Amino acid sequence: MTIYRATAFSLFFSLLAFLSLSASAADAPGQEFPFRARYPDAPVMATAELAKRLSGVIVVDVRSEFEYQTLHIKGALNVPLSPRGFADKLKQLRSTHGNKPLVFYCNGKTCHKSYDAVLAGLNARMSDLYAYDAGIFDWAKAQPEQTTLLGKSPIRPGDLLTEEKFKAHLLEPKEFSARTGPNSIVLDVRDRVQRDSALFPFQEQRAQLDEQEKIDGIVRQVKSEGKTLLVYDAVGKQVQWLQYQFEAKGLKNYYFLKGGAQAHFDATLGKVTLGNDSKATKKP
Repeated sequence: MTIYRATAFSLFFSLLAFLSLSASAADAPGQEFPFRARYPDAPVMATAELAKRLSGVIVVDVRSEFEYQTLHIKGALNVPLSPRGFADKLKQLRSTHGNKPLVFYCNGKTCHKSYDAVLAGLNARMSDLYAYDAGIFDWAKAQPEQTTLLGKSPIRPGDLLTEEKFKAHLLEPKEFSARTGPNSIVLDVRDRVQRDSALFPFQEQRAQLDEQEKIDGIVRQVKSEGKTLLVYDAVGKQVQWLQYQFEAKGLKNYYFLKGGAQAHFDATLGKVTLGNDSKATKKP
């Protein structure tokens, strides 16, 4: 009887383990591409298929011009996603480049701009639209000969900055603030619409990411004066593209504010949440 129960329990837990592994395998695609389920009407194109059809499609980079100029699919056209006039620009592409399929891409699997671009085209009664939702980094790793980095192509996979390299230049809000002073230059790269107030009044300079000449001048100043460049954006995402520019210019002593201005406010003022009574509450 004891042997029978032990065998039964063994089979039961083996079955549970099998079902758990099967469920994990079934969920894997959704975990890899978390937005696909939200955009069931947006056809997608995989890396291998895009590489095979590259000469017969119109590849559209829907990110900002700054991101595009830093790293993009070779031959891609830059049409930043916007709420106004985007569909009209797509129709112009069709009329100029022929009735080819349009393939949209952005930064990767957690970016939904490529899907939004497809829906914008579909709402304008266009067809043959695809989202390349693997994004620019997967493409650059798989197709370095068809990738442009800072105006140069082909690239080497080793030219891509690693996550570890990026993290090595991140500072928590408290440490970032502690490093401000006479031996550093603080640079706010937020868009004008994102700037509500300066984090470090009378200590910082401002330049949007597309103001390249201004940023280049600040980099030259930092290098000539031997100072540290401290940079922050809105939420800590855009500065990753700026790192390519810094590394290409030989700048070594630079750091980014982890989490951007939002993390600074969270650390100094506490996170603000809205309850059912819609009153703002501050984290103690």
